[in-house]
Amino acid sequence: RISGEEAVLVADRIYRGKKKLCEVKSHTINYGYIVDREISSAEKKSEEVIDEVLVTVMKAPGTFTGEDTVEINCHGGTFVVKKVLELVLKNGASPAEPGEFTKRAFLNGKMDLSQAEAVIDVINSENEYALQSSVSQLKGSVKKKINDIREKIIYHTAFIETALDDPEHISVDGYSDTLRSSAEEIIQELERLIHSADDGRVIKEGIKTVIVGKPNAGKSSLLNVLAGHERAIVTDIEGTTRDVLEETIKLGGLNLNVVDTAGIRQTEDLIEKIGVDKALEYAETADLIIYVVDASRSLDENDEKIINMISDKKSIVLLNKSDIDTVISAEHIKEKVSNIPIISISAKEERGIKDLEDKVKEMFLKGDISFNDQVYISNVRQKNALLEALESMKKVIRSIDDNMPEDFYSIDLMDAYESLGYITGNSVGEDLINEIFSKFCMGK
Repeated sequence: RISGEEAVLVADRIYRGKKKLCEVKSHTINYGYIVDREISSAEKKSEEVIDEVLVTVMKAPGTFTGEDTVEINCHGGTFVVKKVLELVLKNGASPAEPGEFTKRAFLNGKMDLSQAEAVIDVINSENEYALQSSVSQLKGSVKKKINDIREKIIYHTAFIETALDDPEHISVDGYSDTLRSSAEEIIQELERLIHSADDGRVIKEGIKTVIVGKPNAGKSSLLNVLAGHERAIVTDIEGTTRDVLEETIKLGGLNLNVVDTAGIRQTEDLIEKIGVDKALEYAETADLIIYVVDASRSLDENDEKIINMISDKKSIVLLNKSDIDTVISAEHIKEKVSNIPIISISAKEERGIKDLEDKVKEMFLKGDISFNDQVYISNVRQKNALLEALESMKKVIRSIDDNMPEDFYSIDLMDAYESLGYITGNSVGEDLINEIFSKFCMGK
């Protein structure tokens, strides 16, 4: 793919067809050959045919980058592609930097910065929801929402500035009440967007999940069921899992970054003790703890320790081994922790997994996800900009409550306006732009 003012000219130097590419209509596919015309005078033939190709010509501004663009579709195989690429570079093109095509699209006004970032999110999507969210942003869902908020802010800023410049004709008497009402609405919108970042992070990065339980409760069997293959060794011997096993699992359209830990119990075995300590450490920072209970055995001091640990965390209790006689029921667990959902499963017979899937979606996505009318922030940079804008809008409210002069309102409104501009790219510098696009892969 070649993009830029001389894209068609460069392609014409190596293309042979019925017409020159500069003479064909825009957005057409043209059959011909890629040829190397720079043959030594000692050669009898004047040119060397490299490949038979289809060349797409797209004239500015109706292209992805907003520039003239030529795409050469040659035969597959690394050698021929390499030969064509070398020929393109030899005839005047330069290699694209990571993300340069998307960067040019941004700089030429074909997309805003949130849409540009969505390009790499689409590429890196690892589950259904992440892809849908990224495509929604690529279509401009974040851009539209941010621009709507910025328009409200700039309207009030312009009114205040105009009134201060021309107080004889424009009065600000009582305007603080109008501004306060609008500022409160804007604050609510910003808080909704910030709150969506939690869902956005889960959608994009997955749920950091730790499986805990005492030895031989069925943790490794559960991991194997969720993973769909034998990821962990399963035996009847307690303490088989001593180290931490990690696996990314797709569950109901979401990614669970699952950590299977050593069984938690008092032990004198040094290696097993290290595994137990790691289990407790991972559980401290987990988004979700899945506590597997062996329902065929009575609760003991090890279970009590785990229950105390998960009581104030986002957790799910799985009563495993429901396929055999059980001595532990959901009521026994509810007596200990009434605020944690409890599901009966059989890892051996793969029963109850759908209930687990539904419960995880309910806990982390708060119901069904809709990408038609809901915007999800899945970018830390965007979330930080929203937090800064929120703080500036709260300052506007404080200035109104403190009966400050109107120019104080204007200062904080402009700060909020600029912060939101960081999301769409209206207020970012060259260094930040370069940093963002450096994370893209080549050719995007």
